[in-house]
Amino acid sequence: MTMKHSQSDKNSPETSPENKSPKQPKALPRPLYGSVDQHPNIVRAHPHHHRWAQLSYAIQGHLQVWTPKAHFIALPHRAVWIPARARHQVRQSPQAIIRSLYLDSDALGLDWPDFRVLAVSSLLHELIREFALLPSDYDESGSDGRLAHVLVDQLAKAPEVGLVLPWPTDPRLGAICRQLQNDPATGMDLKALSTRLGVSTRTLTRIFQRQTGLGFRLWRQRARLVHALPLLERGDRITDVALACGYDSLSSFIATFREYTGSTPGIFATNARLAPDTCEGD
Repeated sequence: MTMKHSQSDKNSPETSPENKSPKQPKALPRPLYGSVDQHPNIVRAHPHHHRWAQLSYAIQGHLQVWTPKAHFIALPHRAVWIPARARHQVRQSPQAIIRSLYLDSDALGLDWPDFRVLAVSSLLHELIREFALLPSDYDESGSDGRLAHVLVDQLAKAPEVGLVLPWPTDPRLGAICRQLQNDPATGMDLKALSTRLGVSTRTLTRIFQRQTGLGFRLWRQRARLVHALPLLERGDRITDVALACGYDSLSSFIATFREYTGSTPGIFATNARLAPDTCEGD
């Protein structure tokens, strides 16, 4: 993500949207440091890492963090925790507005060594939005410092939720998962896949469960939902999205979407095109 604090420095060499790999400072200016990325279509799609822990939160749109082990999807009111020095790729939806926090997790007592998706309460949402606009040398002993303490307290108790798509380590299984993700409407079922790999359906089921922690049906369901998100955001008809994701029944697609997101596809699509402060409720 680009690191910037105000519109006045958006054209500096370190924060220019053309410079997708800014040189990181050797130390954080404060144990908790906020930044704003408000440029549409800025994507850190190549693998990279940060010296510090990072919390990425889209106040508009959504973002995905990809690692070799899983894809972490942060829908509205969810954020992704990225551990220090963990390699990852970031993909955000068009017109996404990102607020990022960079943290010295040891100094702040946030001992989370793994990626996770966190629920963002209304209070935490406002704290992140406000804090990201502070100057990098904010007064730690004043009101800004107290704001930082409250933010960390709220972050520490944020529940782990969200949409995670685990990725298998077996190359053959990985190739199948990529095909299912790129073409979720494919008619291949578990039996067809097991025949393709030359194993029994029972063996494939066991391998899939062991490597992803999910059954085949549940994994495919999540992959279809991930595929649906950009289609809805660009304004495709919900019926067309359901068909493109392999659903024969529109009602089934809507029910599954609501189960994972707490929202209907229609509300999600509408909110994706609204300013962050005018989003409709569920």
